[in-house]
Amino acid sequence: MYKKNILFVFLLLSLQVVFSQSSIRNELEKQKQLIQKELKQINDLLFRTNKQKAVAYSDIENITLKIQRKQEIIKLTNRQINLLNDEISQNIETKDNLEKNLEEIKTAYKQMILRSYKAKSGKNKLMFVLSAENFFQAFKRTQYIKQYTTYRRNQVKKIVALTEEISRVINDLSQRLELKKDLLEKNRANQKILETEKNQINKIAFQLRSQEKNYKKNIILKQKESERIDKEIERLIKEAIEASNRKKEKSSNFSLTPEAMALEKSFELNKGKLPWPVSRGVVIQKFGTQPHPVVRTTTIKSNGIIIATEKSEKVKTIFKGIVLSVLKFRGSSPTVLVQHGNYITAYKNLSKVFVEKGESLESGQAIGEVYTNESSGKSTLQFSVFKKTTPLNPMYWIIKM
Repeated sequence: MYKKNILFVFLLLSLQVVFSQSSIRNELEKQKQLIQKELKQINDLLFRTNKQKAVAYSDIENITLKIQRKQEIIKLTNRQINLLNDEISQNIETKDNLEKNLEEIKTAYKQMILRSYKAKSGKNKLMFVLSAENFFQAFKRTQYIKQYTTYRRNQVKKIVALTEEISRVINDLSQRLELKKDLLEKNRANQKILETEKNQINKIAFQLRSQEKNYKKNIILKQKESERIDKEIERLIKEAIEASNRKKEKSSNFSLTPEAMALEKSFELNKGKLPWPVSRGVVIQKFGTQPHPVVRTTTIKSNGIIIATEKSEKVKTIFKGIVLSVLKFRGSSPTVLVQHGNYITAYKNLSKVFVEKGESLESGQAIGEVYTNESSGKSTLQFSVFKKTTPLNPMYWIIKM
């Protein structure tokens, strides 16, 4: 009995481990599906005009982005395969224990049937009862025969149940082995595609060797331009804070009305659930300091994220607020700042602006149109979130697309 209880506990724990691993594997699959969706958008948004323009370093940037996402898929698939290996080992161990238990029950049942046969069950049962010395003993013997018959039936039920459970485990094992085979094949296919794309990058880089110096120089110029806009944004926010506190003591915070304080609180409560500033897009540059995707020796800093989107895409405010400023620099595209209490969202690289300073906006209201670079064919929006003058990672604020 103790041995059977130990086996039951072992099977229960095995099922819990397999269930937990399956949940993790399903979560990894969801992550892969999100990246695959992103890859589709990368192809749609960045490679649609590939044949219409001359080869350029932007092609390397685009292909590098695809490679990064596919490498993420390969890593996630490898994690799924490792989990499957654990599940398969667990299934094999469970199957072996069930088969061992089944064999023990079958052996015991055979011995019981053999003993019954030798005892000539029908006649001997009657003689066993009739040969009792008194009524009480005869009753006890009848009860014993009933219990023995019930025990035999229960043993048969156990054999059937164990056989069915072994069949289920074998079927489950077969499915996991098939899934592992499928994942391995997909990984091999993705590895081949990666090799092709890496060779493609090398080929483009070879064709563009003469332009390499100009490309690096352009990266530096873009970084300086971005820093110039960020400094101007910081200056404007500081000025706005100072203006809001003009009649009070100096403060690093905006002097807010009760309505503006409620707006700020609502903005904070919606962290991670705010909509994207464009209907369709993919992040091509992340927040923070990072190596350039092509020139790895060059470091770039971003106070926000860069989203590639459709040509002439409408840019929308992610939350209701007031237009703090509309920045316009010579040689660069306009930027709109929207205030949400002590939070500010910035929408850079617009071709058209539909709003004015001081205008009240509703969440999802169009504030402009995204700018398209004619030479690269890219339509990109630079999107930032600030708390006063401190830049925050926008990916923590907007919903996963």
